[in-house]
Amino acid sequence: MTWVESITRHFIGTHSASGSVTHRQRRWNDLATRFPDLADMSVLDMGGTVESWRLCPTQPARLVLLNTFAQESEAEVIVGDACEPPAALQSQNFDLVFSNSVIEHVGGAWRRQRFAAAVRSLGSHHWIQTPYRYFPVEPHFLCPGLQYMPKAIGAHVVVRWPFGNYAHTLESAADALPYLDDIDLLSRAQMHQYFPESEIRLERFGPLVKSLIAVR
Repeated sequence: MTWVESITRHFIGTHSASGSVTHRQRRWNDLATRFPDLADMSVLDMGGTVESWRLCPTQPARLVLLNTFAQESEAEVIVGDACEPPAALQSQNFDLVFSNSVIEHVGGAWRRQRFAAAVRSLGSHHWIQTPYRYFPVEPHFLCPGLQYMPKAIGAHVVVRWPFGNYAHTLESAADALPYLDDIDLLSRAQMHQYFPESEIRLERFGPLVKSLIAVR
C-alpha cells in the first residue's frame, strides 16, 4: 500500500458520518476557544446553515445566516450573494464574520476578492476556513490528486469513484464537469493575498495541512 493509499483510506474513514461530525465538532471547539466571548458576540455566517451551528458549543448572542437559499431558523436568515452582500447588511458591523468551506466555491479570483473584501468590511473579526489545495486527497470527492488533474480527465474519474459527496449520483463526465468547475481549492499564498492582515492557521490531518483558516 502506498502512502497516498494509506492517507486516503484513513481520510475516508474520518469522513464517515461519525468521523465527520467529530472533526466538525473539533473545529467548533477551536472557534469557541479562539473567541471566548462568542456568547456575547454578533456573528454573520456567510454561506452557513442552521444545521452546522447546532454543533457549536457556544451560541452567539446574535446569529445572521447569509446564503443563496432560504432556510427556517430561529436565527436571522438573509438570502443573497456573499460576494455582493445585500444592502441590509452593508450598513452593519458584526463582531465576527464566519465562513466554513465557502470561498473555494464562489467562482473565480475576482469573486474571491469580493468575498474577502465583504468579510473585512462587515466584521471586526473573522474566521474563514477553506480546504488546502495541496492536501493529497480532494475533500469533496475524497479522491487522491483530483485537484491536479485536467477537468476533462477528472470528470471521467469521479463518475467511477465510489466515495465523496457525489458518489453514485453522477451518471456521466458531462454531469460531473459542473461540480468540478464549482471547486477551486486555495493555497496559503492565496489566502494571504485575500486576508493580508490575518493569521493563517493550519488545520492538520496528522503531519499534513488539511485546511487553512484566516483569523483576525
